[in-house]
Amino acid sequence: MGEPHVVTLRATRVGDLDALFRFEQDPTAVRMAAFTPPDPSDRAMFDAHWRRLLDDPTVDARTVRADGEIAGSVAQWFDDGVAEITCWIDPSHWGEGIATRAVHLFVETLPQRPLRARVASDNAPSIAILERLGFRQVGAGSSFANARDVEIEERVYTLD
Repeated sequence: MGEPHVVTLRATRVGDLDALFRFEQDPTAVRMAAFTPPDPSDRAMFDAHWRRLLDDPTVDARTVRADGEIAGSVAQWFDDGVAEITCWIDPSHWGEGIATRAVHLFVETLPQRPLRARVASDNAPSIAILERLGFRQVGAGSSFANARDVEIEERVYTLD
């Protein structure tokens, strides 16, 4: 790993969506994320999803930038009254510490607790990030993973 990146977050803008869509086309990333839209290559569906997120005042969507360049996204929404977070980083930046720093920065701005995160049980890098940041596993279950076209085990983590 080279020099550490300067990681910043800013509100996601419509102009960011081309890069974010491109990051979500990587087949390895899609498989690892598992819980994706039925067709991650459907740009119209992607844009409609992001339009809903950006128009929803209860959603906090941020673009992750590393050294000034778009490197991914983090977001928070509410599910059954509980704040839930997600993160997607450009696979070309995996292993550089960007995701850990981005999620840390994001979590520090969120007053809600607990925060919940869900992850495929075999997504070791995402699990490591959550655990490094103090999330603890509070449950597990099985859910249908569009990216794998099968039900898989999903872990539930919270940060109190």
